[in-house]
Amino acid sequence: MSINELQDEVVAEFNDFDDWMDRYQLLIDLGNEEQPLDEKYKTEQNLIEGCQSRVWLQADEVDGKVIFKAESDALIVKGIISLLIKVISGHTPDEILNADLYFIDKIGLKEHLSPTRSNGLVSMVKQMKLYALAFKARGGGH
Repeated sequence: MSINELQDEVVAEFNDFDDWMDRYQLLIDLGNEEQPLDEKYKTEQNLIEGCQSRVWLQADEVDGKVIFKAESDALIVKGIISLLIKVISGHTPDEILNADLYFIDKIGLKEHLSPTRSNGLVSMVKQMKLYALAFKARGGGH
């Protein structure tokens, strides 16, 4: 599935709920479904700067596609990063770099997060795109 198809899927999933408490619960459930990150990846180097809670992001290139894994010690944040992974992971560096992540606004995520969490979200997206850029620069991403 393309990044945009995945985004549309996320938007549809969130549109099932009118109430933001239910949407937060969905985020928490998504975070809980994520596989725990291997302890060896919980390094200073994998911590995302600009997040209030601790978020570790691991990126690997597999067959020209970037695979992300992450974990956070905050439930909502873990849900947010798992949403980003659902949409972005498994695509080429070019697809990731060219992605317009419109689902974030469409589901109202930014406006329902505290300013610090909203900044954290921007940092997560930035970090994922930086990884994609790094893999592209290394000659991958054809």
